[in-house]
Amino acid sequence: KIYYNSNITIAPFLSTGVTVGVTGYAFGAFVEPLEAEFGWSRTQINAALAMSVFSGLVAPISGRLMDRHGARPVMVASLLLISLGLLLRAGTSELWHFYLFTAISSIGMPGATILPAGRLVGIWFPQTGGRMMSFVTAGNNFGGLTIVPLAAAVIALAGWRWGFLSLGLLVLGLAIVVLFVIRENAPGTTTNNGDGDSPNGELSGITRGDALRSPAFYLIAIGVTGGAFTYSVVLTQLIPHLENEGFNRGAAAGALTAIAAIGLIGKIIFGFVSERISARPSFILTLAIQATGLALFIFAGDSQLIWLAVVVFGVGFGGMGVLNALIVSEAFGIRAFGSIMGLVTLAGTIPHLVGPVVAGVIFDARDSYTLAFVLVITLYLVGAVALLLARPPHASRTEPTV
Repeated sequence: KIYYNSNITIAPFLSTGVTVGVTGYAFGAFVEPLEAEFGWSRTQINAALAMSVFSGLVAPISGRLMDRHGARPVMVASLLLISLGLLLRAGTSELWHFYLFTAISSIGMPGATILPAGRLVGIWFPQTGGRMMSFVTAGNNFGGLTIVPLAAAVIALAGWRWGFLSLGLLVLGLAIVVLFVIRENAPGTTTNNGDGDSPNGELSGITRGDALRSPAFYLIAIGVTGGAFTYSVVLTQLIPHLENEGFNRGAAAGALTAIAAIGLIGKIIFGFVSERISARPSFILTLAIQATGLALFIFAGDSQLIWLAVVVFGVGFGGMGVLNALIVSEAFGIRAFGSIMGLVTLAGTIPHLVGPVVAGVIFDARDSYTLAFVLVITLYLVGAVALLLARPPHASRTEPTV
């Protein structure tokens, strides 16, 4: 089929890439300038990353609003919040200012990334959702490749305040683009925004209440939450783990960079795989691949076997990034996707709250991350079993008509 304005995916691609770039990847570029300016410790500055918990807490609200009013207003409002937080950070003079302004940006995260991406891909590309989602989520990699050098260049030329100002203005410009580009229905059609009042009821699927009454929702939430320990434990602790095993910082950082690059390949692979075997078995496969890769990291020690671990883990890690939204939209449809995905995202805050702390406690007690990684492998397997047991209600998706 010829879809109306198939380039609709460019906006969520940019929104995801820029948002992840300015709130995540570029964070490190400001650490040393803030240390030099205020004398804050590395711990004090990094504590601002804990503000990401607000992203998970607000996700159900953002999702509900998106179901009722569509992706465009939620995306614009979310990008404006992210922009506001960045612009305010340029005027930071106290540590609590930095935390508050970071929290403001974090509130905009879900409404600018996974929630609209899943909804728009589900609406416009019901038959090719896997490959289109792989394109949209590749925005994460795009953000890391482009936003970090931009921030570093501005900081070097004009200082960290102008760095935050430039990123804030960039996000503000993107909000304006989204306002004019994003639409959810072809000319002459209407779209159900999840409240059941659409004249045509085009978006099929079940309601949030029906999803919450389905055991599949809780099993899928367990599966996705198990996978989220990748972000909170493995990616955050891999460099110190490899250094502890005997690798120098350059090699350890290179391994993490390689995982990110191979993850892009994994996204492409599992974008196509999910269209062949659906998202749920694909997600199970990515958890199994990540468990294998993490086991290789444990047994590799200081040998060159870690590079095989990098490849294996990177493929599974990238594939999981594509499937987080697809598994929900395939199971429950698009009608209440935002509300349901928001609740799944809320459950996903648990790994971010407990994962790094538990890993730190284990390392302090054993001078090794081995037990922490074994626990993560166990959680991967628990998630895989939960997904295997899930029997989602059938929720077909209709495609826009021209």
